[in-house]
Amino acid sequence: MLVGLVGKPSSGKSTFFNALTMQNVPMASYPFTTINPNMGTAFVRVECIDKEFRVQCNPRSGYCKDGVRYVAVEVIDVAGLVPGAHEGRGRGNAFLSDLSRADVLIHVIDASGSTNEQGEQIGMGKHDPCKDVEFLEDEIDYWFLGVLKKNWLKFAKIKMESKGKLLEMMQQNLSGIGADGKHIEAALIKTRLIEKRLESWSDDELFEFAKELRRSSKPIVIAANKFDLPSSEGNIKRMKEQFSHLTIIGCSAISELTLKKASKDGAIEYHAGEKEFKLLKELSAEQKKGLDYIKTHVLEKLGSTGVQELIDDTVFNVLKYIAVFPAGIKKLADKDGNVLPDVFLVPNGTTALDFAFKLHTDIGKGFIKAIDVKTRLAVGKEHRLKNRDAIEIVHNK
Repeated sequence: MLVGLVGKPSSGKSTFFNALTMQNVPMASYPFTTINPNMGTAFVRVECIDKEFRVQCNPRSGYCKDGVRYVAVEVIDVAGLVPGAHEGRGRGNAFLSDLSRADVLIHVIDASGSTNEQGEQIGMGKHDPCKDVEFLEDEIDYWFLGVLKKNWLKFAKIKMESKGKLLEMMQQNLSGIGADGKHIEAALIKTRLIEKRLESWSDDELFEFAKELRRSSKPIVIAANKFDLPSSEGNIKRMKEQFSHLTIIGCSAISELTLKKASKDGAIEYHAGEKEFKLLKELSAEQKKGLDYIKTHVLEKLGSTGVQELIDDTVFNVLKYIAVFPAGIKKLADKDGNVLPDVFLVPNGTTALDFAFKLHTDIGKGFIKAIDVKTRLAVGKEHRLKNRDAIEIVHNK
């Protein structure tokens, strides 16, 4: 999967990206600090299965602490979007195209209302962040509409013998926005247009289809950033009331980044998503003041900085992915002795055969059966996997 970070300039998006990935991309309080997209790796938390097997795991990527496995996900951060981006304002079309592969979008918003639509500093509380939620949804909806219109004459002229042919043709022509057959079918059903001839669709129906296609293929999660500023709490409450259909989580990206940097420097012990940190060495008065501020204004109010909760919620509750561990009945380690070295994030509904192909094409082609290592029961290729399953694939070599 790919998680896309979006938002207007100066919303704290690059800080949020750095807090997730610990990369050192430029951060500044002026528009278009980011021009080219940045790619990085974040980590989501999964309850490890090592304790159930009474072993100590050795992850090949990420790490495990106190039974919590930190599993890698890919993140892309694109330049700030401004109103009119779908028409090319601020190089908007190029930035939107960078998001075409994203499966979900995290919209980073300045919850304090300190920046206007262009990302310019105007003073705390002088801008309504609810407008930012509306503008970004509109921009991406109109981007989808533009792609649809570009291909519409081609769609409408072709006589479809079946629904399958329609979905196949639409998927081929809409790959540029990352929509697959499931997303297209879901949008057709939701708009009740699946039985209607394409040439008879009205402009309004086409736009409704574009919006539903965006919602199914690129759901949006709101990162209500700068939670610690005085005007933020009231604004976040209003956002949750006005946009009840969206997941909205308060957070402080700069606090998460500060804690992670202090931990990397050996000043504190801190792990992403925790509500406390432990001092490891003497700090200057200024450093101590900064950490005390984070503790009082962020951790004690939110229970964390909100950043880790947001990426976890995005992957497991919005995208509905599950974690599956490759394992063996006789052996939990790989050829190098690493115990439970891997865990895969896969969509809910993944079958044993899907998982075999995920491991390797040859394993999928040679699939004989799968074994649930926890129950030691054999399961067939259509068996749907559950979160935290440990699965062995038996196959022809």
